[in-house]
This record gives sequence, C-alpha cells and structure tokens, in this order.
Amino acid sequence: MEQIVKELYELQDKEYQAFHAKLIPNIDSECVIGVRTPALRKYAKELAGRPEAAEFLKELPHKYYEENNLHGFLLPLLYKNVPELLEQLDLFLPYVDNWATCDMMSPKVFKKDLALVYESVKKWLKSGHTYEVRFAIVTLLGFYLDEAFNPEMLQLVASVKSEEYYIKMAAAWYFSIALIKQYDTAIEYIKGQRLETWTHNKAIQKAIESYRIDADRKEYLRSLKVKSLK
Repeated sequence: MEQIVKELYELQDKEYQAFHAKLIPNIDSECVIGVRTPALRKYAKELAGRPEAAEFLKELPHKYYEENNLHGFLLPLLYKNVPELLEQLDLFLPYVDNWATCDMMSPKVFKKDLALVYESVKKWLKSGHTYEVRFAIVTLLGFYLDEAFNPEMLQLVASVKSEEYYIKMAAAWYFSIALIKQYDTAIEYIKGQRLETWTHNKAIQKAIESYRIDADRKEYLRSLKVKSLK
C-alpha cells in the first residue's frame, strides 16, 4: 500500500540501509528501505490499530524487505488466536525470501498452544521452501528446547536433507543450542555422526563458542569434529 510504503520511507536511516543490505545479499538493495528494527516494531504497533493493517496483510507479495518484516510483526498483533495465526503464517511463509525476515518472527502467542504449533512445525519441515523449513527449525529452537522438549524433535531436524545454506545453518544453530539445553540427548547425534558433515562441524563450532558449555565438554566436542567426508 502506497501510504504504508511512504511512512516506511519516513523512518529510513540511509546509513543503516547501506549496512543492512549487505547482510541479506540475496535481496536487491533497492528493495531495502533501511528501517531499524526497533522503529519498525513501534510502527507495527501503531499500524495494528488502523483499518489498513488488515488490508496490508492481504497484499502479497510485498516489494520491500521492510514490508515483509512489518507483515511478520503485524501477524501476532492482529491474530492472537493460535489457529488463526497459523493460518495466516501458512499464507505468508511462502513469500518470505531471506533469513532475517524469517528469524524476526517468534510469536509469543505460540506458547498458548505449543501442541498445535508443533503440528504446523512438522508440516513446514517438509516444505520445499527454504524459509518455511528454516522457520520450522528456528521455532523448534525458540520454543521446544526447554519444558516442551521431546527427543523426537532432534530426529526431525536431523532428517532434513537440503543443500540450502540457510537451512543447514539453522540446523547447526539448533543442535548447538540443543547441546546446551538437552546435552545428554543431543550429544548422541554428534557422537553417532548423524548429521551431514558440514552441519555436524558447524554445530560443534557454535556450541564451543558458547559460554554456557563448560571447558570439559568443549574439549570433548572438539574431539568429535569430522575431519573428512564420511
């Protein structure tokens, strides 16, 4: 919508635009306005109270990176019912085209019905779309590595086969956090080399970088790195 794009440009920070566009190289820099995330979140809250917010969500695909981020921020503001939010996510996720938009979406409302969200996660993991799969993995990382953890979730992520960098990186990130929060279960996947080699080594690397893993475990993890392809 022209008015919304105009208002986004009013929030533009040109220096930030030049910096941030480099972080999402698969997006044309001309499609990056350059709105800092705190300003965009504030704008989303303001827009959520206006009638054009619902109309904006219907206008897919969006042209600008910030429009996609705005869309992601608006969804949990306008849809606080989990089934409705999941329905809206199913409409939006196929249009997500970069890691940053994907990772910015972490709706707290998911906590109201993690069992239902988990059913959607399993569906997204089977998607052929890079950022639906990544969103599923990041959702498992954000909501299901504590009280809601189930060992089968590790297997779901380990079973994802993809050469897409942003999927492999998400899987490595997930396992690195699993090694922090669910070590006894996650370490079996590392010991058994049940992940693709690159993901295996990257998960170890990211885990070792964490201050939440003690020195002895870090040393053990280093010994489990795969030096050549299996």
